[in-house]
Amino acid sequence: MNADASAMTATAPSTLATSVLPDFTAIKQRQQATWASGDFAIVGTTLQITGEMLAEAADIRAGERVLDVAAGNGNATLAAARRFARVISCDYVQHLLDKGAARAKAEGLQVEFQVADAEDLPFADASFDAVLSTFGAMFTPQHHRAAHEMLRVVRGGGRIGMANWTPEGFIGKLFRLIGGFVPPPAGTQSPALWGTEPHIVQLFGPQAADIRCERRMFSFRYRSAAHWIEVFRNYYGPTLKVYAALDGSQQERLTEAITALLEEMNVGGRRSLVVPSEYLEVVITKR
Repeated sequence: MNADASAMTATAPSTLATSVLPDFTAIKQRQQATWASGDFAIVGTTLQITGEMLAEAADIRAGERVLDVAAGNGNATLAAARRFARVISCDYVQHLLDKGAARAKAEGLQVEFQVADAEDLPFADASFDAVLSTFGAMFTPQHHRAAHEMLRVVRGGGRIGMANWTPEGFIGKLFRLIGGFVPPPAGTQSPALWGTEPHIVQLFGPQAADIRCERRMFSFRYRSAAHWIEVFRNYYGPTLKVYAALDGSQQERLTEAITALLEEMNVGGRRSLVVPSEYLEVVITKR
């Protein structure tokens, strides 16, 4: 996955003078530091079902060569490896790859792990049958570059499968809420755009033989709103960094706002927290 301290924000693309260009190198450096903080695997492993569903949607088959981009702790990686694909798991944070490698070893799965930037993949053209990304490539600062790289490394007739949070779902609302406290880097596009069909068509349409988008739900399941905040504040890099950027009173206001959002969307009753979060499952077949 790729994000910075304000990566959970999702505002409309910034309107800047054409002479002002974002410092993407600095943005990426902050992103890497953010994802190396905390312990993303504690949150990431709860999302495993989305990797399994994506592997099914993308029709991953035994023997296929599969690349998991911005793999984080390896949810799509493990799902593809369980289907006996030949998998390379890549991310630009070594710590996250180490977590994925430990999971693969525990299950006896054969996976290659490699440090790589989703916007500059070190693989040959048309070298994979399928490329996957679950809530990872969507956080790249330059959307068109990430899309270009995924298209470049997949063969003609191959598939690109993605799971991306939508602007309308819980995470999309959380993006906007947090953006009111820590604005996103100037000049960057919202990661939640990846959860919209028009943006997917804009990025991939010219080289796509087919694009299938399905809106799905993942439910965050925790003991309470306070429990969710405790876990995300301590272990999820972007949230950890957002809190660290605020003073005490701002932290309290942020906690109150997130609590209100969680309780508003909770369908689990008074004794537990169950918050459905919409995401867009995308499968693109390359021409």
